[in-house]
Amino acid sequence: MKRIAFLLLPLLLCAACAAKDKPAPSASQASPSPSPSAAPSPTAPAYALPEQLTIGESGVPLVEVYLSEEEVVETMDFESYIAGVLAGEMAGDWPLEALKAQAILARTFALRFIEDGGSKYAGAQLSTDIEEVQAYDMSKVNERIRQAVNETRGQVLLSGGEPIQAWFHSHSGGVTAAAWEGLGYADPEPAYTRSAQVRESPKAPKDVRAWTAWFPLERVQAALDELGGGDAASLAIGERGPSGRALTLTAGDNTVRAVDFRLSIGSTEMKSTLLTDLYADESGVTISGSGYGHGVGLSQWGAYEMAEEGKTAREILLTFFQNVEIARVYGA
Repeated sequence: MKRIAFLLLPLLLCAACAAKDKPAPSASQASPSPSPSAAPSPTAPAYALPEQLTIGESGVPLVEVYLSEEEVVETMDFESYIAGVLAGEMAGDWPLEALKAQAILARTFALRFIEDGGSKYAGAQLSTDIEEVQAYDMSKVNERIRQAVNETRGQVLLSGGEPIQAWFHSHSGGVTAAAWEGLGYADPEPAYTRSAQVRESPKAPKDVRAWTAWFPLERVQAALDELGGGDAASLAIGERGPSGRALTLTAGDNTVRAVDFRLSIGSTEMKSTLLTDLYADESGVTISGSGYGHGVGLSQWGAYEMAEEGKTAREILLTFFQNVEIARVYGA
């Protein structure tokens, strides 16, 4: 397959290594954050942009984006699209280095998405449909958002010379998870995921740091029925993973994956699988936990805290990922 090739300008290579097909270590075994003095990779592999991308006069790829509100496909330069995504995924008044880390992930996510087949919408490579790709809100783009995008122009996060699955979430609850644990990822564990202790910002909303949700029994039963059945009134935490997240829930004679139950019952109410308590009776189920999101990859509130402490985007990304490099794949 023909592709448009660009030389990498490697900016970093994480020195910490882990076996590719093994789960990430437990919280007590998590590797320490790499040293800020880690040397850049001297022999980074070349990366070729997907062949369906064309390069504009400014040296930035042009992308076909389906605008879901307008229901049209628009051609725009990739960096403009990334600005809209960054504004949709992170508040524009957040610390600059946190925004820069998120911008690199947004760019990486989009490139990986295009490589994996692109948008379901005819004639589009990307879209503003949050259920398909990433959040997008051009109306919230401000000068700080533009600065974060400009200062990371063309930069993506690579592992083995390819864009990673750029996972991120709102709040880790204090510890991130490997993909198999946090997402129920069925493929071999990527070499770049890791479980890391995280100091989350105390500025995060209280109902993100710790939350409790109550569900009527009928709703719990309906969620279980989608997953093979079971007795809602006997729902309980089963096995836990290395980070402390629930891997399974038991419901009478049925056992379900906690990640599947969370999606079935409602992920905005059961905000994570890092559960602290679960109580079921004949009226309903009360679930308590910490954090918000699947817990894999970058924690946004963790990035916020690190940036406020003076950490760079590079240091932030190396806290949440391993065996990676930041590379500029287009632009000067």
